[in-house]
Amino acid sequence: MKILSILLSLIVFNLHLIKFDKIMKRKITFKRDELTLTGDLFTPENFDKKGQYKAIIVEGSLTSVKEQMPETYAKKFANEGFVVLAFDYSHYGESDGKPRQLEAPDDKLKDLQAAVSYLTSLSYVKSVGMVGVCTSAGNAAYLASSDPRIKAMATVAGYLPDPSLLESLSGKEKIASRREAAAIAKSKFEKTGEETIMTAYSETDKSAANFNPTEGFYDYYLNKTRGGVSQWKNELAVMSWETFQDFDPISKASAITVPTMVVHSDGCAFPSQARKFYSQLQGEKELVWADGNHFDYYDQPAQVNNAVKSISRFFKKHLW
Repeated sequence: MKILSILLSLIVFNLHLIKFDKIMKRKITFKRDELTLTGDLFTPENFDKKGQYKAIIVEGSLTSVKEQMPETYAKKFANEGFVVLAFDYSHYGESDGKPRQLEAPDDKLKDLQAAVSYLTSLSYVKSVGMVGVCTSAGNAAYLASSDPRIKAMATVAGYLPDPSLLESLSGKEKIASRREAAAIAKSKFEKTGEETIMTAYSETDKSAANFNPTEGFYDYYLNKTRGGVSQWKNELAVMSWETFQDFDPISKASAITVPTMVVHSDGCAFPSQARKFYSQLQGEKELVWADGNHFDYYDQPAQVNNAVKSISRFFKKHLW
C-alpha cells in the first residue's frame, strides 16, 4: 500500500511538472485585472531557485495557444539556460476572457504586462525579455515601447503592419465592411452574450479571416502533427475587427530603445515591413536575414534553431 501511495503521488505531481530531457515544464497561473491567465513555465537543466536567471516571454501568431509555436521555442530557450514563460492570451486556450477567440491588441498588451509582473515577482528572475513570433512580434513592440521592465526583445517572422499595409491588402471597402460586422457582433454579444465566430485560416473558405487557395499553404494549422493541436481552435471572433485593423506596431518602433533583434527572411510575411520596423528602432539592434518561408519559423528545425541560436546569443549579452 505504501508503494502504491508513492506511485499515485508521483502521477499527480507529474500532471503539473513534466520533464523534457534537460528542462522542466510547470503549469502556472497569474492575474490580469479580474482574469486568470494560464501558462507554462520552463526552467533549464540544474535549475536552482536560489540562483538568478534571465527570463523570456515567448508568444505566437494570431489565434495561437501556448502549445503551438510558443512551446516549440520555449523548450529550446530553456535548453539555452533561460527561464521561459509561454502563456495563453486572454480570450484564448486555458485563459479567461470573453468573447472567446478575440484578437484585441490593447488586451494583449495588458496580458503581457501582467506576465512581466508575474516573472519579476519570482525571486530567481533578474531580467525579462520578449520573443514575439508572427503577430506577437507586433504585440512585443507594444510592450517594449511602453514597459521599461522589458530589457530586450526579438521578433521572428514578425507580422508588423501599419495602416498603409492594411489598406493595400484589404482596401477601404473591406475594412469598412469588417468594422460594420464587428459592431453588429459586439452589439449582439452585449445584449445576448452570444458570440459571432468566423474561420481563422482556410484554403477553401473565402470568408475566412485568412484565406489562401494554395493547397498546403496553411498546413501548419490544419495538420495535427504540426500546429493543429487539440488545444487550438481555428476560429476568430468577428468582434476582433473592431480594433485589430488598427494594429500598428510600426508606429511603436521609434519608441523602442531596448536592444532588439529582428529575425526574418524574404519568404516571411511582408519583408519590407520588417525592414521598415528595424530601420526605425532607436536602441542597439541586429538584423538576422535568413532563409525559409513564414511557417518554417513556426516549427521547422533549420529556421527555428537558427532563430533560437541568434536570439540566445543576443539576449545573453543584452539582458541584464
